[in-house]
Amino acid sequence: MLPLIVFAVGIVFHNYQRDRQAATQRVLETARSIRLLLDAEMQRMTGGLQVLALTNSLRNSDFGSFRRVAVGFLDQYGKDGVVLVADRSGRQAFSSLTPDTADLPPRNNLEIVEKVFATRQPQYSNLFFGQVKQRLIITVEVPVIRDGEVLYDISFSPPIEIFQAIIEKQRLNQDWTISIFDGNGVNLARVPNPEATIGQRAAPSLFAEMFRRDEATLPTVSLEGVPLITGFTRSRVTGWTVAAGITENSLVGPLWRTLAITSVIGGVLLLVGLGFAVRMATTIARGELLHDLLIEELNHRVKNTLAILQSIATQTFRSASRAEREKFEGRLGALVEAHNLLSTDKWQGSDLQDVVSRVLRPYLLNNTAERVKMFGPRVPLSPRLALVLSMILHEMATNAAKYGALSNDTGMVTLDWEILEEGAAPKLRMIWTEAGGPEVVAPVQRGFGSRLIERSARDQLGGEASVDFLPHGVVYTVISSLETGD
Repeated sequence: MLPLIVFAVGIVFHNYQRDRQAATQRVLETARSIRLLLDAEMQRMTGGLQVLALTNSLRNSDFGSFRRVAVGFLDQYGKDGVVLVADRSGRQAFSSLTPDTADLPPRNNLEIVEKVFATRQPQYSNLFFGQVKQRLIITVEVPVIRDGEVLYDISFSPPIEIFQAIIEKQRLNQDWTISIFDGNGVNLARVPNPEATIGQRAAPSLFAEMFRRDEATLPTVSLEGVPLITGFTRSRVTGWTVAAGITENSLVGPLWRTLAITSVIGGVLLLVGLGFAVRMATTIARGELLHDLLIEELNHRVKNTLAILQSIATQTFRSASRAEREKFEGRLGALVEAHNLLSTDKWQGSDLQDVVSRVLRPYLLNNTAERVKMFGPRVPLSPRLALVLSMILHEMATNAAKYGALSNDTGMVTLDWEILEEGAAPKLRMIWTEAGGPEVVAPVQRGFGSRLIERSARDQLGGEASVDFLPHGVVYTVISSLETGD
């Protein structure tokens, strides 16, 4: 019986090593998935602030009118969100908390204010103590530009609970520890034990490694003293780091239980032969841990695939400009939003109205909601069509916000769609029409976005797309084949 038990134990340890390697990869993929969700949320906030920064009321210092617009933006985030507007010296010219700014203290995070004025780009703060909220906060900062010069810094302090909710939803079970760290390695969201750890620096075993590499897996010890297998990855959007770890005991415990069971049933296995012994040892050894990991992998397959795509693209675009990387991150963020919508419906597909509303949500603030009109029947979409149309609509909306009808206070966008019953199979026709924006000048060369729209319609939708640069506004026409499911 002893040789049989030794043989079975060898198989158990072999499978344990293999499962440990799989768990190591799993923690890194989980961290990547959460980073992708975090980046999508931060880009959504930034896009909303950039729309606010384009309003004439703000650029003309009409803060009474601007307050109504700001309230519409804050409604998305609940009562704890705060919008501030400050000049270069940090003096507050506007606060969503009170119309009386005379007694408000100056911004105490002047370093990031100066950075906004110097770079003319959005910035993301580290965790700091806010003078207005009197608590630990982070801020998203966007420049307000008039006549080519930075006039103000508009700052949004979102509720920290937003980031806490993201990681709590992604926590697979009690064996996992997940954290979001700011650029200084300080916890701004964490499970478990958030009350005692938010504001604390990462554990020493993780802190030093976070500043040597952008992404890695390694053994660490948590702030509670629990040994973990940890994976971390840094966001190129915010400079923050997401870390996810699973306890060593969750891997070692099943191993010892399996070894004990294998030893007890060794005599029984001997009676039915060596072949049955090998089969039983392998099944018992891997049953508990492999089953749990398999279920978790199925539940997170789509998000992990997107995280891997994000990592590959980041390496590919290492030498690209920041603007190019942000464009790609925006497109990938649109794909994430489509995946979130499909996940809500358990991948049974989505309605076109829901897809359009999800993509255009960052642009439907108080001053723009009535400027975007949508008309058309209910059209059920397969998962594949929903993803492709989300990417196309994201390109149209981004171009409108930067250069077209949504880049000022008077432009209008009309999105019509209808089902064409011509031919053997029905087709969907969408027409995006802009009016009232800046005068349209046809580009000398087509950009990547235009090519993406045309190629996606042709190759992914089985249809076609065209764009007409009319003087009064751009008109996109997209025709797609309809299908019942993928």
